[in-house]
Amino acid sequence: MVLSPLTFKIILAAGCLLAGLLVGIILEKAVIGGVTRVARRTKWQGDEIVSASLRWMVLLWTVLVGFYAALLSVPLSPGIRGAVTKVILVVAIFSVTIVAMRMASGFVRLYAERATGILPTTSLFVNVTRLVVLIIGALIILELLGISITPVLTALGVGGLAVALALQDTLANFFAGIHIIISKQVRVGDYIRLDTGEEGYVTDLNWRYTVIKTLANNVVIVPNGKLASAIVTNYNLPEKELSVLVDVGVSYASDLEKVERVTVEVAREVMREVVGEIPGFEPFVRYRAFGDSSIDFTVILRAKEFGEQYLLKHAFIKRLHRRFAQEGIEIPFPIRTVYLRQE
Repeated sequence: MVLSPLTFKIILAAGCLLAGLLVGIILEKAVIGGVTRVARRTKWQGDEIVSASLRWMVLLWTVLVGFYAALLSVPLSPGIRGAVTKVILVVAIFSVTIVAMRMASGFVRLYAERATGILPTTSLFVNVTRLVVLIIGALIILELLGISITPVLTALGVGGLAVALALQDTLANFFAGIHIIISKQVRVGDYIRLDTGEEGYVTDLNWRYTVIKTLANNVVIVPNGKLASAIVTNYNLPEKELSVLVDVGVSYASDLEKVERVTVEVAREVMREVVGEIPGFEPFVRYRAFGDSSIDFTVILRAKEFGEQYLLKHAFIKRLHRRFAQEGIEIPFPIRTVYLRQE
């Protein structure tokens, strides 16, 4: 049986498509599998970023090559062939843009995690990086399609003014987020308290809002503009360590020297067991007032970070109560004497 030239070309085109698909599957497993194996043997996390960025893209590129080879095998008019070729180039450039976007955002996140204090690890920087790469890819595609970029940029400039007026709050939050990140007064991982009462750990700072996770495991969403104008207490600045104050009262009949010695011993023991040694710090006591029914004083302990203070207070109060009972030191109840005048 003799095949006609058209049938032969159609079979050849189908073979090119099938070959591109098979080669893509083989290369996908070989390239991604090889990079993954190398990543497991090395400490550099960039291998994993490259592997994740190229996933499914090798297969797509080989399929595009096969499709282009099939296109050359099939008799088509120059106009249709040119249009299909441009579509293939657009898809190829867009896929390369996606790979570049994945790699850029991945390396920005990796660098931010390593260079603590230089580039904060927030989704804002990652999203801005993705947006920049995506815009560059879009401009290249427009240039390929023969669309002049200058009128587009002019239209974007004029339309940008209208968009800016319509999105004042969104843009205000965006630039407030940039200001917060650059100032480094609020960082991801810090424990903060706002003047409105909200408090918790900062888990993310993106282009519109800041995410705060409370100790009760709830999430508070604060617009960046409100956070930038709020009075914020940051318990991680200038350092994570913070003083923990515990108020105590003892009977007027107590030996205050003994009370101070016993209290410091208990505080030192609890700190060593709960938070570990803190170089250069020793717990201490400061008497502060003659109360209605007790002599009041404050015990100053120290925690390595904000969340430790609750367990530290818990352990200290239990152990101090037991030790005072053993030493015969009285923690008095509130007492009020009432005199009844008889006529």
